[in-house]
Amino acid sequence: MSMLHNFPLLAALCAIVAAQIVKVPVYLITHRTWNVGLGFSTGGMPSSHSAAVTSLATAIGLKDGFDSSGFAIAAIVSAITMFDAAGIRRHAGMHASILNQWAKSVPGLLQEGNLWRELKELLGHRPSEVYAGACFGIVVSLLLYYAFAV
Repeated sequence: MSMLHNFPLLAALCAIVAAQIVKVPVYLITHRTWNVGLGFSTGGMPSSHSAAVTSLATAIGLKDGFDSSGFAIAAIVSAITMFDAAGIRRHAGMHASILNQWAKSVPGLLQEGNLWRELKELLGHRPSEVYAGACFGIVVSLLLYYAFAV
């Protein structure tokens, strides 16, 4: 039960869930179509990974001080996570898209019985999605901190 009193953990979890929920209406507004599945997948606006790590870092900073070792660790992990989301994971998604296009152009490859199945393309984020997720996470921690006066 002591986990329920761990403000940084709760803030990070709330940021993940809230960011995933927000992805659905953002997608509806920008693409004019529903994609409820986006709330349960990677990629999209805002980045829930970025929201989680910045919320965690902010909550640790608010609770233990921005000069604490815990904040330093969380800040570095945040930077690495966000760099990875906008870099390596985004490029892996681009590669998956090219491979999917290639597979569709090869006759017989997609017939039943073959092992090929379409690769997931929405893996990473554009820099704007990472930035929005980072801001979202910071705001979530600040709101929770001041709402509940932890």
